[in-house]
Amino acid sequence: MMKFLLMMGFMMPLCLKKNMFWLVQCIFMILMFLFMNINISIMNFSHLSYMFGCDMISYGLILLSIWIIFLMIMASEKLKKEKFFEKYFLFNIIFLMMMLYLTFSTMNLFLFYFFFESSLIPTLMLIIGWGYQPERIQAGMYLLFYTLFASLPLLMGIFYIYQEMNYMMIYMMKFYDYNLILLYLSLILAFLVKMPMYFVHLWLPKAHVEAPISGSMILAAIMLKLGGYGLLRIMVILQKINFKMSYIWVVISLIGGFYISLKCFCQIDMKSLIAYSSVAHMSIVIGGIMTMNYWGYLGAYILMIGHGLCSSGMFCLSNINYERLNSRSLFMNKGMMNFMPTMSLWWFLMMSSNMAAPPSLNLMGEISLINSLMSWSWLSMILLMMISFFSAGYSLYLYSYTQHGKYNLSIYSFYSGVSREYLMLMLHWLPLNILVLKIDYSMIWF
Repeated sequence: MMKFLLMMGFMMPLCLKKNMFWLVQCIFMILMFLFMNINISIMNFSHLSYMFGCDMISYGLILLSIWIIFLMIMASEKLKKEKFFEKYFLFNIIFLMMMLYLTFSTMNLFLFYFFFESSLIPTLMLIIGWGYQPERIQAGMYLLFYTLFASLPLLMGIFYIYQEMNYMMIYMMKFYDYNLILLYLSLILAFLVKMPMYFVHLWLPKAHVEAPISGSMILAAIMLKLGGYGLLRIMVILQKINFKMSYIWVVISLIGGFYISLKCFCQIDMKSLIAYSSVAHMSIVIGGIMTMNYWGYLGAYILMIGHGLCSSGMFCLSNINYERLNSRSLFMNKGMMNFMPTMSLWWFLMMSSNMAAPPSLNLMGEISLINSLMSWSWLSMILLMMISFFSAGYSLYLYSYTQHGKYNLSIYSFYSGVSREYLMLMLHWLPLNILVLKIDYSMIWF
């Protein structure tokens, strides 16, 4: 695991030289293929070095991180064209990738916390440094304080666990089961804020709307998954108490998911709508993890990866429109089918994946999660039905509003998509729909 970390570390000096933008991106692609080809054990941690290792959950999420970072650089071509601090941007991106890599691969609980929090800093830099409006400072503060507010209890909880166990290895924690309510709350609260769960989700739409395209992509694809990853790891030692408490989180998530789905129909900003749809999807993931059964864990894992690719692709699409029209408002972005008919196909493909149409990973994940929540309580069927229905509803609303209708007459010159943008969208869509053919790898590791 250290060789990949060193590879990323040695990429940092490249940022200081001129015209290294695309070279860094190519190196990320090489890193991607190198990491893809490692042999991992489905049952245990493999590739152990120092305190780092890799099992199936880590493997999928690290792969997703490298892939999204590679696409982020591709999406941020405007920075290079305008020479808008692109060297510092690349440095920031590589540092963020290192933090994410370390978060997902570390086996030490305290180091996991440390890197989990460290990944916040480059994200904050992205939002404040390359965001669009003056409100980005406020959005950055929301992001910082929501996360920090819940993080201190997590740190206290980790210290308590160390005091009890005298070691920090995540793999060894399966031998313990704590039945302490305060410990339970302190450990999971930070992850629920990061997911984000309804009630503590307000930082997400703000951060998304103010972030540049690269910030939105990493926030949607990876940052929300840090919370899910933390829950998957920490639930092992909280099984007994979670059986008593899980209904609270499941109920909040499902009702919140339903309410947020309705809220999506009120949005007039494309990015805001996509951000709220992320909250609705993540609410089902929280429900699945909290039921603590086989289907729930697998479904949560698959939907996290599927949503990462899909949501990131949708942000790319909204940014392509933004770069043309300098507006993300649905009132301005109408009748795009007249101007960019080929892009309309990509809108359709991304929207269909977002509403969990086959053959996307989202469908597989949602089927597993619905299975899990239905076995937990048949009453959850009503809310799940509503969430699934409205998920299709707001995807359709966004598609029809942007692609159809009478276009804005103030648009007098326009250029259609360039090959870089089509390639970027294809690289989001293909893994999302091709990985379904290898779904057995994701379904048998548990």
